[in-house]
Amino acid sequence: MNEGFDWLFFAEITLAGLGGGGLLALTGLAFVMIYKATRVVNLAIGEMLMMSAYLFFALAAGFALPVWAAILGAVLASGALGALVERTVIRPMLGESPISTFMVTVGLSSIFIGVVELVWTADPQRLPEFMPSDPVLLGPAMVAPKVFYGFLVTALLIAAVLLVFRFWRGGVALRATASDQAAAYSMGINVPRVFSLAWTAAAMIAAVAGIVVGAIGGISSTMGTFGLSVLVVVIVGGLDSVLGALVGGLLVGLVEAWAGAYLGGEFKLIATFSLLVAILMLRPYGLFGTHEIERL
Repeated sequence: MNEGFDWLFFAEITLAGLGGGGLLALTGLAFVMIYKATRVVNLAIGEMLMMSAYLFFALAAGFALPVWAAILGAVLASGALGALVERTVIRPMLGESPISTFMVTVGLSSIFIGVVELVWTADPQRLPEFMPSDPVLLGPAMVAPKVFYGFLVTALLIAAVLLVFRFWRGGVALRATASDQAAAYSMGINVPRVFSLAWTAAAMIAAVAGIVVGAIGGISSTMGTFGLSVLVVVIVGGLDSVLGALVGGLLVGLVEAWAGAYLGGEFKLIATFSLLVAILMLRPYGLFGTHEIERL
């Protein structure tokens, strides 16, 4: 006799998928911010996220700072690192072929992994506990507390970032530069400064995502592979689309959760990349991408 479909289990898996998808969307937002402003495909976004998690670990566990101070310090330090990378590594590459700049970010990812393994070794670490531990009930469905509060933080940060870049002068300059760099120059916008702003803001956004990801699953020198899922997210949504990053993150999060629950963990990547192939066959520039994107 066939048993009925377990809707409660499906609801719990879906909520977990939305939680993970929110983190993918947040990191995808950082990726898109850099791409829109500088047209750089930053493959090191996962390793930037990893570095931020280790900075938090160093401040909270190594220096015994209060959690709020460690988070603030890690976010600010990550922003400074993003600005430094843009000024010393990325800006000299502007005007070069896209594949050259792309390969520079590949090299950056390897450098970040090497730094982490030299300083903290390759052994996995646990971040200090700073989230509530009581299970969260949404109706009859139970959600892991770290997933729920991580999604809450992610949603609030995404909303704040969208508001800031909609109304703040720097956000207006960034959007103008993303639309047309030549026109932005003619309007008196300091485009190189906008490039630096984009990398700084993206690194700070990735820092929050890295701390939440590390709080949920721990940290290690391999957590930068999270960036591969983010790359799928932004390709699915469109490399230059903020809306695409948000929708793509939630979509990929749900597909990974459903595949892992009903097919097995080994099918998560297969399902994710099957989704990528299917969408690119239908919409080669992603769900919300524009046709001006230059393919590598």
